[in-house]
Amino acid sequence: MYFAAVVLFILSGLFYSAGQRELGSVGVEVCRYGSMLCDSPHYVLVGAILATLWASFVSVR
Repeated sequence: MYFAAVVLFILSGLFYSAGQRELGSVGVEVCRYGSMLCDSPHYVLVGAILATLWASFVSVR
């Protein structure tokens, strides 16, 4: 579950950068397929935070 949280954190940074037009032609392609996420990358960030909290809740030590 921590792996999923890390992937979501990376994706939120990618969508934020693409939404700010910092990635050039790659950002255009990313925003073409995920325009809502480029406009609101905090949705992915919230998912990453929830995944981290869930992973810490269900981890067995």
